Amino acid sequence: MKANVAAVVAAAILAAMAAPATAHTAPLLDQVLYGQLERWLGAGPLYLDNLYTRQAGDDSLDFHAAVDGRGSSFTLLRVSDSAGASWIVGGYNPQSWFSNDGWHVTERDLQRTGFIFNYTDPAVYRQVPTSHILPSQGSRQTYNWFDHGPTFGAGPDLFVDDLLNTSISWQLTYGDPDFEGRSIIDGTYGGQFMRINALEIYAVAPIPEPRTYAMLLAGLGALGLASVRRRSS
Repeated sequence: MKANVAAVVAAAILAAMAAPATAHTAPLLDQVLYGQLERWLGAGPLYLDNLYTRQAGDDSLDFHAAVDGRGSSFTLLRVSDSAGASWIVGGYNPQSWFSNDGWHVTERDLQRTGFIFNYTDPAVYRQVPTSHILPSQGSRQTYNWFDHGPTFGAGPDLFVDDLLNTSISWQLTYGDPDFEGRSIIDGTYGGQFMRINALEIYAVAPIPEPRTYAMLLAGLGALGLASVRRRSS
């Protein structure tokens, strides 16, 4: 079973890496990052399908055209500061992106399954639970508007501008409320703008267990046999 799952994961990674990328930029998703995303999500083996990779001249409308209504997804960013230091950061959106929904508000803890992360300096930041002194602090999961790229939290905790080339992080909705205002990128306070060097979006789907495949095939076989018998009669 593990061999079958590993083969499917390897095929998914190869397919993702074969997707078009910005010139001179290697895909952000590799096997190590793939495994880390699986562990952070905690839903078992995943299939990640590349929905969007930023190209030269793209803006937020291109992002939305590619990803809106496509279900849960991971956002991956490579960002850098003025000194040339770089990080891979991103987030998990359990809902679809849209271009005219505004805030996706999650009132209950069972809805607060989004998270953002820093892969370079490994850390994951989950939505503030309703048990916090201000229960609504963790409610604004994502912002969905045509002039924004993928944006998480009300800080904004992780923001992408309309030209898809600038990011900023200000913790508020995600992570420890004691660190409100801290950047998940470089750990500084005050909101430092970062250059976006690469942006990729991956749709998320669980990989069915081999037993599930067998049951599906058996069901399809039974339907096919029934169809043949009806035609014969």
